[in-house]
Amino acid sequence: MTNSLRPHSQNRAPLPPAHAPAGGVPSPRSPQNTRSAEGAKPAPSGNQPAKQRDAFFDNAKYLAIVLVAIGHSWEPLKDDSRILEGLYTVVYAFHMPAFIIISGFFSRSFDMRPDRLRRLITGVVVPYVLFETAYSLFNRYVGGAPDQDISLLDPWYLTWFLIALFVWRLTTPIWKLVRWPLPLALAIAMLASVSPDIGDDLDLQRVLQFLPFFVVGLCMKPEHFRLVRRRSVRILSVPVFAAAVVVGWWAVPRMNTGWFYHRDSAQELGAPWWTGPVMVLALFGCSLLLTACFFSWVPGRRMWFTALGAGTLYGYLLHGFLVKGGDYWGWFEHSWLHRPPGQLLVSVCAAAAVTLLCTSPVRRVFRFAMEPAMEWAFKRDSVEVARGRGQAEKAPAREKVTTG
Repeated sequence: MTNSLRPHSQNRAPLPPAHAPAGGVPSPRSPQNTRSAEGAKPAPSGNQPAKQRDAFFDNAKYLAIVLVAIGHSWEPLKDDSRILEGLYTVVYAFHMPAFIIISGFFSRSFDMRPDRLRRLITGVVVPYVLFETAYSLFNRYVGGAPDQDISLLDPWYLTWFLIALFVWRLTTPIWKLVRWPLPLALAIAMLASVSPDIGDDLDLQRVLQFLPFFVVGLCMKPEHFRLVRRRSVRILSVPVFAAAVVVGWWAVPRMNTGWFYHRDSAQELGAPWWTGPVMVLALFGCSLLLTACFFSWVPGRRMWFTALGAGTLYGYLLHGFLVKGGDYWGWFEHSWLHRPPGQLLVSVCAAAAVTLLCTSPVRRVFRFAMEPAMEWAFKRDSVEVARGRGQAEKAPAREKVTTG
């Protein structure tokens, strides 16, 4: 997702996945063959088959999380290769926007209903608290940063995406209410880009500058995804990606890659204030174009990796420990890893590692942290209580009719 391995507050990286249920990247909750969590029809009962997940979205999330892991593994190596840094720039231009658009798409039916608020807390807030704490302790005791504090207001490394998703989801009813949601979201992002005083609290720069992509997802319909998956778009995406790689290579010595992380204002990047709104609009257009090209090549049928799409949050949050650990323990310091064969090997290892972290055994082990039930923490919904009471009262009556 968008990261750079810099010290503390500048060393936070973004990932994937809103439940739609796990439908957005790293989707905080993985659905059990149903989309009921996002307001779709509840899973059928009896002998009726459960509603099938859309393979396209699971494939898209898996492929995007692989790109995220590969991008993070390139971070310690890219300074020695202009080609690798150019590829890194291209990947960072669209992998987070792709996740966020999917998250927005699966948040369309989010409202303040109690069951959805509970799911937001258990699927986003609780993992945020646990992993923000875990990453901070990891950095302090393994990374040798004794001054690393545990601060839930200052997301560190990958956890920014969870707090951003929490804020975006809470504001979903507003975006569904206003007449021009996307222009408004872009205006907010442009204003954020010229506001250095926003600071690091809740990583609001990222929350606000990535907001337009979430709103795009909210405004999309299934037919929009079908449009970008046409054969003509797939063919056109090849020269578009080729041109993007050339531009990325050209821009390496001329452009600050900090623009792609969306975590700083224009002034903090050493640029005039007016370049902030210009870059927000320019990168928004480029990111949308590359994201559409990416979606055009995502398979729509079930693949060997389709089931892994439900576990992208696991891969997202857990692979950061491997990348950070490799950096702390000097894995990336071997000179041969900075040459093309070594860079290719690192990329393959990163893809394999994040794939394993998305598998069912890993999800079973870490479900307590990422998908806790926590029924003990919430009051029962009055509607559910009343419904249960009514069913209990009707049961004896039905039994009497049957036996009488």
